Amino acid sequence: MSASQGDEAAFIRRKTLSLTTLRPWRTVADCGEYGQLTLDEPIAHGGASQGPTPLQTVLAALCGCEAVTFRRTASERGFAYDSLDFDAAFTIDIRGCQGDRSVRPHFHTVRVRAVVATDEPVEALAAVIAESEARCPVLNLLVDAKVDVRVEWLRNSVGTLNAVSHS
Repeated sequence: MSASQGDEAAFIRRKTLSLTTLRPWRTVADCGEYGQLTLDEPIAHGGASQGPTPLQTVLAALCGCEAVTFRRTASERGFAYDSLDFDAAFTIDIRGCQGDRSVRPHFHTVRVRAVVATDEPVEALAAVIAESEARCPVLNLLVDAKVDVRVEWLRNSVGTLNAVSHS
């Protein structure tokens, strides 16, 4: 093993969870020390509406991952902000889930609106956003799956919302 491989191994993390599927569509994920999470389908789709759908959970994971990554990046750069709020939506063609192999069974589009409350300069916010998006594992997983993902970042300063462009 080379020195770089040994160094890399120090950064690899492994997390586990166990899931139990119950009737009709409910799945309970045991996340160990982090508690349990119930996934379900709406009553209209045969479930019991006892939790978010798996796809809603992926969207929540995206926003949660963006929030954690943003916090870490902002902290590293000394960027101050009061809050970060998300609204998110997705589209999916259910024919793929129903067995039509000509249709992708995952998200077709994901739209996220992120509002950062800060009085920091727009340029500093744009830099934190760009670095956060480059680092966010869930965002990059969706992008690598060729999902049409668009995140609209807005700066809320003194109650005024302004779009933030970044690259």
